[in-house]
Amino acid sequence: MLAAVAAVLSLFLPFGDGGVLIVVSGLVGLALCAAGVWWFLAHRGPVRFLGALLAAGTPVGVLLLYIAGGLWPSALTAVLLWGLALFCARRALHRPALGTRTWPAARPERPVLLMNPKSGGGKVETFGLVGKAERLGARVLLLAPSEPGGAFPDAAELAREAVADGADLLGVAGGDGTQALVAAVAAEHDLPFLVISAGTRNHFAMDLGLDRADPARCLDALTDGEELRVDLGDVDGRPFVNTVSFGVYADVVQHPEYRDAKAETALNMMPDLLAGSSARRFDARVDAAVLPAQQALLVSNNPYNSPDPFGGAKRPRLDRGRLGVVGIRVDGAAQAADLAVRGAMSAGLNVLTAHRVEVVSDSPELAVAVDGEALTLPTPVVCTLRPKALRVLVPRDRPGTLPAAPPLSWRRVFVLAFGRRRERTASDG
Repeated sequence: MLAAVAAVLSLFLPFGDGGVLIVVSGLVGLALCAAGVWWFLAHRGPVRFLGALLAAGTPVGVLLLYIAGGLWPSALTAVLLWGLALFCARRALHRPALGTRTWPAARPERPVLLMNPKSGGGKVETFGLVGKAERLGARVLLLAPSEPGGAFPDAAELAREAVADGADLLGVAGGDGTQALVAAVAAEHDLPFLVISAGTRNHFAMDLGLDRADPARCLDALTDGEELRVDLGDVDGRPFVNTVSFGVYADVVQHPEYRDAKAETALNMMPDLLAGSSARRFDARVDAAVLPAQQALLVSNNPYNSPDPFGGAKRPRLDRGRLGVVGIRVDGAAQAADLAVRGAMSAGLNVLTAHRVEVVSDSPELAVAVDGEALTLPTPVVCTLRPKALRVLVPRDRPGTLPAAPPLSWRRVFVLAFGRRRERTASDG
């Protein structure tokens, strides 16, 4: 609280009205930068070029204004103090959480692991996963065509065959989409499931606390593991472990060019998806609430600790039995600026949790990205959770088990600083 107050005072005490100029110019610069980003994404030709100039040039212009007016020492001091205030606030709000409960796990006798040699740029071979798994007693099935140019085997079908042959554990070294398919088979037969972080992003592995830098460490769970019970998402009968995306992102990943040229494909498609004739809107019913005319919607298996799952956010828990929902509606540069300045307070951004999400549209089908995999599903599309349906076997030693940063609430910080401490009674135990 002292650092936050000092950040404000540092703007006004040395320079008087200069503090007002710093704040106003900073907010205006942020709004102009967001408007430039919108023009860059939603238009082509000269307007896109103008948007790029505005987005890149505005921060430089604000900085030059501070230097010319002699305000940069005050602005820099305020930024550093505000950064200190945010750091202290998060530390104040942090409390050791119980986290997802773990159970002792017996060593599996007939584990079967499915491995995709192409996933993550060839991590299966790079980290010698097949050899280590076989030395630990696991049977390995490669998810690769039986002949050049052939079709990839069905991961779920291979998993079912493994269960029929007596497997007492199923595991996957591959992307999150494949993880979800095999996880559903494991949940169906109440078998433990092993996640090996051999995909590209490994969001599920990250939120389980697994080592994403060395996938081979995930195999330690076969000899020294413990078990978690986590939720499993369901979208129209298809499982998901991370997210289901609707709208702009889902439309982009439908195109085959996206895999080889992500940025170029997205930039080429954005004008039509955001403001052109191809722009699709849909409504979402989030339990009892209705989000109308959304451009993008992300539904997650348990909520993330911030509205930006793609920016390094994590899910603190995977067993709370609730979906996380982030909806976005931006109709122009003005609303983009409002979203940049006001964040979660903007009418263009909705952050909710729910037990059930139903997405409806005028179109009979919707493009959907399920754990990054492109699908087309008939409307309405319904997302739900199966609470604690999945048994996950993890190593006891997991480098990523540090808790995620809590959501920042200045009201809670104020109560911690100045509120009265409740007296403990016998009923508290």
